[in-house]
Amino acid sequence: MNISYNWLKSYVDFDLTPEEVAKALTSIGLEVGGIEEVQAVRGGLAGLVVGHVLTCEPHPNSDHMHVCTVDLGISGEEPVQIVCGASNVAQGQKVIVATLGTKLYDGDDCFTIKRSKLRGIESLGMICAEDEIGMGKSHDGIMVLPADTPVGMPAADYFGITSEYIIEVDITPNRADACSHYGVARDLYAWLIRNGQASSLHRPATDSFSVDNHDLDIDVVVENPDACPRYCAVSLKDCKVGESPEWLKKALTSIGCRPINNVVDVTNYIMFAYGQPLHCFDADMIEGGKVIVKTLPEGTPFVTLDGVEHKLSENDLAICNTKEAMCIAGVFGGRGSGTYETTRNVLLESAYFHPTRIRKSARRHGLSTDASFRFERGIDPNGQIYALQQAAILIRELTGGTIAMEIKDVAAQNLKKHFDVTLTYRYIHDLIGKTIPTDVIKEIVTSLDMKITKETADELTLQVPAYRVDVTRPCDVVEDILRIYGYNNVEIPTAVKSSLTIKGEVDDSNKLINLVSEQLVGQGFNEILNNSLTKEAYYKNTQTFAPENLVRLLNPLSSDLNVMRQTLLFGGLEVISHNANRKNANLRLFEIGNCYSYDATKHNPEKVLSSYSEESHLGLWLTGKRIEGAWAHPDETTSVYELKAYVELILRRIGFPMGGMQMKNGESDIFSKSLCLCDRNGKTYLEFGLIKKSLTSAHDIDSEVYYADLNWSLIIKKIRNRNVSFSEISKFPAVSRDLALLVDKSITFSQIEQVAKASEKKLLKKITLFDVYEGQNLEAEKKSYAVNFTLQDEQKTMNDKQTDAIMQKIITNLQKQLGAQLR
Repeated sequence: MNISYNWLKSYVDFDLTPEEVAKALTSIGLEVGGIEEVQAVRGGLAGLVVGHVLTCEPHPNSDHMHVCTVDLGISGEEPVQIVCGASNVAQGQKVIVATLGTKLYDGDDCFTIKRSKLRGIESLGMICAEDEIGMGKSHDGIMVLPADTPVGMPAADYFGITSEYIIEVDITPNRADACSHYGVARDLYAWLIRNGQASSLHRPATDSFSVDNHDLDIDVVVENPDACPRYCAVSLKDCKVGESPEWLKKALTSIGCRPINNVVDVTNYIMFAYGQPLHCFDADMIEGGKVIVKTLPEGTPFVTLDGVEHKLSENDLAICNTKEAMCIAGVFGGRGSGTYETTRNVLLESAYFHPTRIRKSARRHGLSTDASFRFERGIDPNGQIYALQQAAILIRELTGGTIAMEIKDVAAQNLKKHFDVTLTYRYIHDLIGKTIPTDVIKEIVTSLDMKITKETADELTLQVPAYRVDVTRPCDVVEDILRIYGYNNVEIPTAVKSSLTIKGEVDDSNKLINLVSEQLVGQGFNEILNNSLTKEAYYKNTQTFAPENLVRLLNPLSSDLNVMRQTLLFGGLEVISHNANRKNANLRLFEIGNCYSYDATKHNPEKVLSSYSEESHLGLWLTGKRIEGAWAHPDETTSVYELKAYVELILRRIGFPMGGMQMKNGESDIFSKSLCLCDRNGKTYLEFGLIKKSLTSAHDIDSEVYYADLNWSLIIKKIRNRNVSFSEISKFPAVSRDLALLVDKSITFSQIEQVAKASEKKLLKKITLFDVYEGQNLEAEKKSYAVNFTLQDEQKTMNDKQTDAIMQKIITNLQKQLGAQLR
């Protein structure tokens, strides 16, 4: 938030430079991001001085120019000769002179005053008109100053031009009370008092507020007091809406707010001054002479001031007349109720809305305004009347209107006036880690506008003002005491009290993660780290990761970060797209991270987290060429077989037990083709394959992307539950047999493996697929598997008869169960 240095000085007395103010604010938790000097007049009138025209003679070579001798009041220097083309220049005048080297500005253009000749006569400066120095718009002639103006006086001093400094304060979400100049002034005042500097905190009185007549009485009805605990309004009649005075425009533009008209500018000025958002309605557009604060039916159309139509939710609070909505409460005004130059009668609104309602409405409609920024963080529920009176006084002064009704104040009975907090001195000292004198503690809390209502030798009871929505507990008060006392004033302890805890179970998951990460990096992979927050739009057309299973954020920063990821896939596709657009298309990537999902069927009011799940996953991405530009090898693109090899190496490296596991076709709709590894219960441990073209195209990726998703949580659990046992290497030789099996294309090697193992559980040690053939000499719906079977008896050497019997049993079962034929 931008804070004006001069504006700040109007509320608190101090003798600090802008840099010192910035340092003080940062030390008390209002971190300053930067300081910018804003010149009231571009260039600050540097190089411009008051001169005295000693002589003024006609130019010998011109019918309109004059040759002047001008005293610049510089001690020890002679008067200078200046050629001037203005018709009103004359001897004896006091004028503004731009000396040699002075920079003058005309819009975006800048020119420097140099020694020059005009029609053959040398000129050593320039006598200026008001538009040439940015002090007006007239170019009828040079500026003629009063005769008693001191010669040599800098023009900046004569016009009272001072630089403005804008301090950029980074307001944290909990400090809603500091979202105004007066709010920052309150904290600065406390710092000044603590540091022994005499100061006072003040703001304009409202004694001059008075009702001029009762010619424009507008009724106020609040139908939803929970969403709008307080609503105040006052009307003004016969206002002349127009351009704001210079001081008001400068105040707003200095902090980055665009002036609109004198009525709207006053409401913005009050908001930035005191943190209370205001809204002004054209009173003549309020149908029925009544303002109603209520909700409207779902889908009610509403057009905002910027001409965009929104469909209101049944939970959106609206400010209505008897006919229609005029404003989304606390967020945005309507097109038909704004204040323009044709407006004559206005109604000012000053309200306190429930922060959660405003935040949800603003997010729902994608609207963010200075008003909603403050309302959704929580403003002072007791500051509406003061802000309304100040605004009415200023509008009456600037527009010539009259205050035409008594202030309507509709407030809930349970409106919070203050927070009561009791804390002991011992608690303060223990939490801070240092004993602070009690008189210092009391000085700090009172300087922060906290009232001591009860005091004993051991404790304090405080009334914390309601605008401090972040101070409701004893620890909050201690935090405030510490930040004003000074974090740097708490010494670093020489000893640290600690206790050791013994962990019963050793967590080896990180060790395995590091092991796999090192292996993948050694194989040419790059690790990526994506945000766990992602956009909902990625999940709209998927069933595997259905939108209804998304974990949604209640208060998202943007629509691109409004849900938690169900899969690592889309983050990797973003990285691939980013690299591909920068001519880096050959990629091997991996990421280990958590994925989140929601299951409404598991909802339990007593166990809120029962419907949420969090699992760790390992994702691998391959795209582009595996080999490119090698002199000894032709280019080769990545393939699913390469990805499969990497997956198998990972499982082998971590000792994943494959017993009882089976590989089958995947069913996830993010792949065009995929395989998954499952156990007997159908639980999927990993899936890999080729990503659908529609998904890669949506990310502007032209090449094929292969992706593997390993459920790391399940894999780790499986590894932990395995039984590792020693078995002696057999002394007897193994026997190997090969079969060429003709099967339907729908038959997988995994099915062959299952049938074979079921046929011989004891002696069949290994089954290996070493060739797959489809094509010539085979039927269209057939394919051939070349499979090796390894048999071994741990007790004796197997003979041919025993081996043939086992193989015949396997062949018979393959023929019966899978329709396999020997080739």
